[in-house]
This record gives sequence, C-alpha cells and structure tokens, in this order.
Amino acid sequence: MTLPRVVSREEWLAARTELLAKEKDLTGKRDALNIERRNLPMVEVTKDYVFDGPQGQVRLADMFDGRRQLIIYHFMFDPSWDDGCPSCTAGTDELSAGFFDHIHTRDTSYAMVSRAPLAKLERYKTKKGWDIPWYSSFGTDFNYDFGVTIDGAHGSTSYNYREVDDASESFEGPGRSCFLRVDARIFHTYSQYARGLESTGGSYYFLDLTALGRQEDWEEPKGRSDSVRKAQPDFSS
Repeated sequence: MTLPRVVSREEWLAARTELLAKEKDLTGKRDALNIERRNLPMVEVTKDYVFDGPQGQVRLADMFDGRRQLIIYHFMFDPSWDDGCPSCTAGTDELSAGFFDHIHTRDTSYAMVSRAPLAKLERYKTKKGWDIPWYSSFGTDFNYDFGVTIDGAHGSTSYNYREVDDASESFEGPGRSCFLRVDARIFHTYSQYARGLESTGGSYYFLDLTALGRQEDWEEPKGRSDSVRKAQPDFSS
C-alpha cells in the first residue's frame, strides 16, 4: 500500500499553497461553467405526462408543489425489477431533511421518477424509510423522452447525448433533469447523466478530499488502498 511522502510542515505548506492556486483556478472555471449552464436556452414541455403517485394521478406541474423550480432524479427501477438500482439507492440514502429544507427555501422542489409501477416504488420506499416524493412513469413516454430508458423500439437510442452501440434491447440509465415553471408554462432547462450525477448524496466529493481518495481501480496514484473497488457507486464495499 503506497502512501503520500512524509515531509516537514514547511514543505507540506509550500505544496499545499501551490495546489490551492490550482483549486482556485478550478473554482473560477466552475463558476464560469455554471453561468453558461444558467444561460442555456430552454424548451417548453408541451406533452401532457400523467404519473401515478401515492395520492393518485399527477401531472408534471403538480410535482412543483407550488415552487418555481423542480429537480427530478430519474431513479433506475425497471418495471421487471423487485428492488431499485443499488447506485441510485446509495445516493438517495444520503439525502437529508436539511437538504430538502434548503432547496425549498430557494423555491425548488425535488422528486424522483421511475418506470416501475407505483406499488413497487411504495414498497421499496417503505423498505428504505424514505419520505421523498416518488412517482411512477409506467406506461408513459417520459423516461424515453428524457433519455433514461434506452429502447430503439420507442425511438430512444442515446444516453448522455451519445448514441448507444445497441439499442435493440431496453435498459435503464440514471439521470437528473431540471424544470422551470413560468406562470402556467413548464420548461425543461437542463439534464445530466452518468458521472454528472456524482453530486447526489455527496460521498464522492468528500472522499476526493482525502489521501486515499475513492479507493477505486481507475484512480491515480495506484496502490493507495489494499482493497481496491470497481467504479460502482453503490458503496456495497
């Protein structure tokens, strides 16, 4: 198991200060990227999606819960599965009451949508002890239209804005989509997929601050962990 070099406090401070300059540069670039994200054009959602929820059928407008913005987490849960995706579960496990309080204060709601029937979602939600709004898109085009159910038969052949090699068989992918309500109109402003979802829960971002990192097989430098994991974000090991 390899570890960082042992140096004096003075040497460490010099190296840390050098790294700080790069971190500040990255922060500036992230701020600039966020400006570009906020300046993205938006697309009006005109299709009338109808979802199944615990209190009956709802539409996209209902998920805003009176707020101006809505973040939807596309939780992977194929209708044939008995349990939800382990990776989506790991991130959702880390969401706290404080997180929801904070985004609600900034006029933003959060909900999850999956293709599995509502009865399966409710059973799994109870099993996990969650009280997050969770809706079923079963029987609708929603998952296909927002690129998280890939199935050539339904015209959905890309994931993360890239064509998949084989869309002949249906499969699920995770994602996150943002919506804005302007009077009675709803607009799709942003979606992200794959590693764009690492912020869910936040564990990876905290592990990135440590000497051992995520302890996954793709990371450099090698040998930082005596039990290297695959890049599977379910935290099962």
